[in-house]
Amino acid sequence: MKFKKTIYICFLLAALQLCVSCEKMLDVKLPDNQIPSGLVFEDVNTANAAVAGLYAGLWESAPLAGDQSGRLLGMYTDDLVYHVASSNNGFPELYAYTHVDSNPAIYTFWSSVYQKIYLANSILEGMENSTALGADDKSRISAEVLTIRSLLFLYLQQIFGDVPYAESTDYQLNRLLGKLSSAQMLEQIGKDLDKAIPLMADQYRNAERIYINRKVAELVRARVYMQQSRWAEAEILLKGILQSSLYQFQNDLTKVFLKSETHILWQLKPRNAGDATKEASAYYFVNAVPTSFSLTDDLVRAFATGDLRFQHWIAPVTVGANTWYRANKYKVRSANTTEYSIVFRLEEVYLLLSEALARQEKIVEALPYVNKTRQRAGLTAIGTDVSQTVLLQAILDENRREFFTEMGHRFIALKRFGQFQSLSTIKPNWKKHFELWPIPQKDLLLNNQLYPQNLGY
Repeated sequence: MKFKKTIYICFLLAALQLCVSCEKMLDVKLPDNQIPSGLVFEDVNTANAAVAGLYAGLWESAPLAGDQSGRLLGMYTDDLVYHVASSNNGFPELYAYTHVDSNPAIYTFWSSVYQKIYLANSILEGMENSTALGADDKSRISAEVLTIRSLLFLYLQQIFGDVPYAESTDYQLNRLLGKLSSAQMLEQIGKDLDKAIPLMADQYRNAERIYINRKVAELVRARVYMQQSRWAEAEILLKGILQSSLYQFQNDLTKVFLKSETHILWQLKPRNAGDATKEASAYYFVNAVPTSFSLTDDLVRAFATGDLRFQHWIAPVTVGANTWYRANKYKVRSANTTEYSIVFRLEEVYLLLSEALARQEKIVEALPYVNKTRQRAGLTAIGTDVSQTVLLQAILDENRREFFTEMGHRFIALKRFGQFQSLSTIKPNWKKHFELWPIPQKDLLLNNQLYPQNLGY
């Protein structure tokens, strides 16, 4: 019987990875050999295996993969230089702001996110239909998967604006989905998280924190509140996370990206034991002119003299008379036993809370939270005589220095602060409509409910 269950779950995961056509991401039809979900979710072990497949997919591709949003959104903003002038992958056009709706990088990103959403929906439907699982297991798994789906939708909303809210695996329904407005999507994500959070426990189900808990879901909810300018509600959640005994601020910069530390809320484990994180490889070059990515001069100048993050997280590479800089946060490139890809760490909670308080003009209360990362980096604390405008700019700048090349933080922060137009000094082809990416042309041609296209494309 155990052998049959193993076959069932392996078959399901393979089928789910294939069920989303590369040509029709929202035009999804189950393969003829898809097995019924009731067979898969006949006990908690097979259900947990299906969820593990979703986590593995997050590490492999989509926004949380270490070589995806960090690179794409890093070069799209002002953190990364892309050194390839011509390629069929769509990167040069995104970097130069000459992209159109047929850009392959945009389509790949969009389709990989919806593929994970489809897998999440399949698990959620399996939970709803299962008669074999206990109520506690069904609630836990559903809440965990619903939180992951919410985070994926939040990335789509930030990058594309109005997007389809797909909550089913039904082919006929998905092929005709229209878009929710950006504001409606935030409301819907919030409702989903409000449903999930009470069903989750604070305790991690794995000591390595490779699966999400309630505090992770609360951080995602706080992110949504921040996007909605609901500062007081975000403040409550963020303070609750900081009050948890699960987490301690990491004062040693050399340990921030080590997988065993308790400032980590959630991290993704590499596919195979000993594999490096994708971040460790994505930005690496040494003793040679960079052939893919390097840090921009603008980012390098953002670090004050004496900022220890520049010393520990950035590596200079000099060839002849020229020096380039690379991200050096993740350092192990083989036989890795110490690093996983961090999705959320406590520093984000501190900086979001400082921003939420500053937005409410609680200046003195906000200062310890923004100063926490500054002082760890060897910088002086911001004084109490600071204005709200200056403090908010300092928080945005601190976000950049702390989270460069991580999960698209810079892109999201610039938009939340209303400063995306500052890229016009870095990107010669900048226009306001580039704040959003276009809906991929392939999906527009398949589903006219996705019109109108985003402005400017």
